[in-house]
Amino acid sequence: MNSDKKLFWLIFLYLSNFSLAAFAQNVDLKNNWSYREEKTQKWFPATVPGEIHTDLLNNKLIPDPFYRDSEKKLLWIERKNWEYKTTFKATAAMLKKKNTELVFDGLDTYASVYLNNQLVLKADNMFRQWRVDVKKVLKSGNNNLVIVFKSAQNVVDSLAKKDLPFKIPDNPRAYVRKAQYHFGWDWGPKFTTCGIWKTPRLETYDEKTPEKPYILNRKIELIQEPDSLGRSFYFKIDGKPVYMKGANYIPSDVFLSRVTKKEYEKVVSLAKDANMNMLRVWGGGIYEDDYFYDLCDKYGINVWQDFMFAGTMVPGDKAFFDNVKEEVQYQVKRLRHHPSIVLWCGNNESDEAFKNWGWMKSMKLSKQDSTRLWHDYVRLFHDSIPKWVKEVDDKRPYLSSSPLHHWSKQKSITEGDSHYWGLWWGLEDIEAVQKKTGRFVSEYGMLSMPNYSSTENFTLPEDRHLYSDVINAHQKSGKGFIKLNSYLNRYFIDSTKIKKMNVEDYTYLTQCLQYYSIKNIVGIHRSKAPYNMGTLVWQLNDCWPVASWSITDYDNRQPKAAWYAIREAYRDDKTPEIDLTRPINLKLEDPKISWQIKGNKVFLKAQKTAKYVYISMKDYTGKWSDNYIDLAAGEEKIISFEGKIVNPEIKVFSLYEVLGRY
Repeated sequence: MNSDKKLFWLIFLYLSNFSLAAFAQNVDLKNNWSYREEKTQKWFPATVPGEIHTDLLNNKLIPDPFYRDSEKKLLWIERKNWEYKTTFKATAAMLKKKNTELVFDGLDTYASVYLNNQLVLKADNMFRQWRVDVKKVLKSGNNNLVIVFKSAQNVVDSLAKKDLPFKIPDNPRAYVRKAQYHFGWDWGPKFTTCGIWKTPRLETYDEKTPEKPYILNRKIELIQEPDSLGRSFYFKIDGKPVYMKGANYIPSDVFLSRVTKKEYEKVVSLAKDANMNMLRVWGGGIYEDDYFYDLCDKYGINVWQDFMFAGTMVPGDKAFFDNVKEEVQYQVKRLRHHPSIVLWCGNNESDEAFKNWGWMKSMKLSKQDSTRLWHDYVRLFHDSIPKWVKEVDDKRPYLSSSPLHHWSKQKSITEGDSHYWGLWWGLEDIEAVQKKTGRFVSEYGMLSMPNYSSTENFTLPEDRHLYSDVINAHQKSGKGFIKLNSYLNRYFIDSTKIKKMNVEDYTYLTQCLQYYSIKNIVGIHRSKAPYNMGTLVWQLNDCWPVASWSITDYDNRQPKAAWYAIREAYRDDKTPEIDLTRPINLKLEDPKISWQIKGNKVFLKAQKTAKYVYISMKDYTGKWSDNYIDLAAGEEKIISFEGKIVNPEIKVFSLYEVLGRY
């Protein structure tokens, strides 16, 4: 074919595609929604995208779910069925099209969809796109759309009961393809919500717009090879080994419709500004919005993408596997064009859980049931998912589970990726990391309180004492305060004094502990390269205000102390500092800190060495250029605030003063 003919056909194809796209009509169905508890009389205004909890809140029918101990008072919501309805117009032009489809990118989760009183769809997977041909049901003028959501908690409970005496560890949530953290986690509340969490639409067309071609312009490899010390685990991008510095990412809100583009920008910018080059999207949350990956593409942040399975085994029936196949292939096709994604990973901790979490004993599993559970696990994560992924993306590596070896096993240090929880869960000293750094540490961390301003927001004055019911309600980790106080006793303050502390000082000390831990752990990890080729702290962010391992706060995405520590430790222009002198052993003198404000800058000076100097400014939500800093005797440091300061109420803390109060 000569060049003129080639050009003609290229132009013809372009114009054909353009005309198809131009004459296709997509109509978003986000307006005029209302909701009610199923079979009750009164309808209330609803917001789409949204959740039943946010709709109840917007109608002032429930208290703020995050305030005080509201969580336990709102458990009734998850046991009800809820109905949503709207009316939309179909134009003559739409009705003339050969094809008319109702499209849902996000129905959470068990949903029956009725169009003009006809059942057109039954959905059972929050992570799938659901398309249904409605041409024969659609009519000119007003069309009525109704969606009935069944209680996910009731459904999974009935499925688990139906299977007895067979049990799937560790929770009936294993039966449902829904964000697993909605069932509660050790940093999250239990709000097993439902709703239309992404905008539905009507698509009308004569011919489908062709799929855009899949091109990945970089070569991504996960190298796992035997060596003299065990088995390597590192990423090669375009032939070059890359040391990964990053964090684990969980959903940024319990109620996903509240995560706006602005919120995504705040959270991903916190990773970029902390010198991170990787985020691991954890398997108990969601496949994130495209905008999240757009930001990672833009900022050069590599994404380790888990599939949405975490800490459970799985049903082995055909319907479940077919459902997961649709989910996996839809999500991979949706996301594969993002160059930031460097790994598909089957699940979070399910493999090590089966082998090490004591399920056989605690759940009294028979040998026959154990064999069946493991067989179904292997079929899904070793056989099926990698095959399904390869059919739509053969350019990226796949890992069956993170990790393969429990932190108590020697192989956790010598091969594969490691979730090193000897710290915290195992109550080991921080110094233990020197001899227990794995090849790629994909989880580790130290818990701390949320910023004190957050605590003020979710409490009343009478709640602000250790360990009030409300403070306890915002601390989900098993024996969390006992573990936290064990570390404080070893590293900062005698345990007999802790119970006398006010919550603000206690918060400060827990954040100093998290700072000290993360600074030294990252320093140790990086000092062991190339044996160690990755360090991903647990965790970057929170989904509500809570005591957790997050290095940033839920409220306004403010940094916690450890964010400043990790930003410094992840710099590439200097070697990370390791200082394992325990603060409890320091001989501190009164630093006599003086400070003054000029514009948006604070000038700090100390007469004696000052440790962990922290500036708190009431009712301001911007970010400080630095915080929790050390000042040498006579040294002046200038810290700037990212916004304007007017008549601020400032407090300056240092370790000497806080310890001296007790």
